[in-house]
Amino acid sequence: MNAATLSPDQVAGLGRLDLVARLVVEGFLVGLHRSPYHGFSAEFAEYRQYIPGEPINHVDWRVFAKTDRHYLKVFAEETNLRATILVDCSASMSFRSEGSAVTKAEYARMLAASLAYLLLHQNDAVGLELFDESRLASVPAKAVRRHLFRLLAPLSKLPQGRGTSIGPVLHQVAERLPRRGLVILFSDLLDDPDDVIAGLKHFRHRGHEVLVFQVLDPREIDFDYRHDSRFEDLEAPGESLRLDPAQARAAYLDRFEAWRSGLRRELRSRRIDLVELSTDTPFDRALLAYLSRRRRMR
Repeated sequence: MNAATLSPDQVAGLGRLDLVARLVVEGFLVGLHRSPYHGFSAEFAEYRQYIPGEPINHVDWRVFAKTDRHYLKVFAEETNLRATILVDCSASMSFRSEGSAVTKAEYARMLAASLAYLLLHQNDAVGLELFDESRLASVPAKAVRRHLFRLLAPLSKLPQGRGTSIGPVLHQVAERLPRRGLVILFSDLLDDPDDVIAGLKHFRHRGHEVLVFQVLDPREIDFDYRHDSRFEDLEAPGESLRLDPAQARAAYLDRFEAWRSGLRRELRSRRIDLVELSTDTPFDRALLAYLSRRRRMR
């Protein structure tokens, strides 16, 4: 398994979320040094390549064992960034199409854990909110590295969500947070777009930077179903619809693109970053999006 290119299907079977987070982030940081994005690693990563003749007391021997390359740990100065990670646990996030390795919730959980690991290892304070129709769990933000395990405990056992009420929950969280931080939302955004936008605007009004990771299943994006299928509403048990996907695909894709285009336009106009992901997207794309937002905040 190449740690620099870990994908969701590779890490899904690892079990322990702390191991997933560490492997994803360490592989990502090492990969930055070999990629066109080296500027990001120079600014944000904890490692740089060892230069012969330098003292070896800060060489990371774990990275050497995995890569056969010497990297020095680089300890950046305190940035005082306060980040709050919000994870949507509603029933729609439990969807996984045939052939997909993970549900939307599992993908969001692994990526949220990896971002928490990265933030804490850059001396930033990280808090967590889990929600569906209401707030389900909350972990206050702290900047000590041992805080990672307080964050991973609720992420490791995501509650079985019910319906979705994204907008009202965002308003509640926005009222609780101190000013001037980074808010990172993981959700499929399958709710009333006006309510979602209003909730995200509340964070911007209070001075926060906002980064939204929209997590969808590949079949939700391409609707590539081959046979007559029964589609069940995960948030309204008992409600279902049987249809021929070949006949419905064009209309579905038109409405899907109109919905997604509207979200892009509204969020862009409010300087909110939207990163569109599917559950088969390698994690490095999302981590690079975070680093891009972090760079602009400085």
